[in-house]
Amino acid sequence: MWFKNLLVYRLTQDLPFDAEALETALATKPARACASQELTTYGFIAPFGKGEDAPLVHVSGDFMLISARKEERILPGSVVNDALKEKVEEIETEQMRKVYKKERDQLKDEIIQAFLPRAFIRRSATFAAIAPKQGVILVNASSPKRAEDLLSTLREVVGSLPVRPVTVKTAPTAVMTEWVKTGETAEHFFVLDECELRDTHEDGGVVKCKRQDLTSDEIQLHLSTGKVVTQLSLAWQDKLSFVLDDKLGIKRLKFEDLLQDEAEQNGGDDALGQQDASFTLMMLTFGEFLPQLMEALGGEEIPQGI
Repeated sequence: MWFKNLLVYRLTQDLPFDAEALETALATKPARACASQELTTYGFIAPFGKGEDAPLVHVSGDFMLISARKEERILPGSVVNDALKEKVEEIETEQMRKVYKKERDQLKDEIIQAFLPRAFIRRSATFAAIAPKQGVILVNASSPKRAEDLLSTLREVVGSLPVRPVTVKTAPTAVMTEWVKTGETAEHFFVLDECELRDTHEDGGVVKCKRQDLTSDEIQLHLSTGKVVTQLSLAWQDKLSFVLDDKLGIKRLKFEDLLQDEAEQNGGDDALGQQDASFTLMMLTFGEFLPQLMEALGGEEIPQGI
């Protein structure tokens, strides 16, 4: 269990998390299949294992892992529009009259309802780790919308979930731009070979660089014209590599071999043991990595009351 993306949310109040109570709460909204006329469903699934006996909350030390699944019917807009066009032409030809917007919308709804039972089903799962002692929830997602789907559903079943995206005192773009400009980073961090440069003017240009020497004259020229770094590939110690964006989103997380080898050795022979070992080691690594990242970006801006 290694996260590939990371969005960090700070609990703004001291909220106790009891694994047994959380298990009961999640069970009130289990994932289920879409009914024939439903576009989408959302609910919780077991993060590890399958079957009715698999727990919805996986506990390892001070950490909890949960997972939610979204099931949706995929109905391409082009298919609906083609069917609607054909139906409108049929009515206008046979009845010798114009089909206006209100009737078009009604026809479109009827077509969607007729097509839904035959639509393809797509399922996607989102994982979140809860670290109560650190006061954070970590969501394995690159999209804030996808993370909010999980958090709002969690809030629905537990009754209250006072969280907000983590923020820092210095704009990430300013820090990343300075790192690329000077070639110097915070301790334990290393600039790699990928970045995105954006003009600060409205409708300004965007330059994306991959497998580039970011200390080169070409990159420095872009910076000298006023562009800022909005995404940057980085490494931390010899354990992680990732891409950091200007909203503090962490993408394309890669845990280096030494961590994966350690988890494999600790996990034993069964699959559940391997998953538990990797999850625990991942969370311990985050517990060291995230404070250092926040400090490198000027320090976390802690909400009042914490």
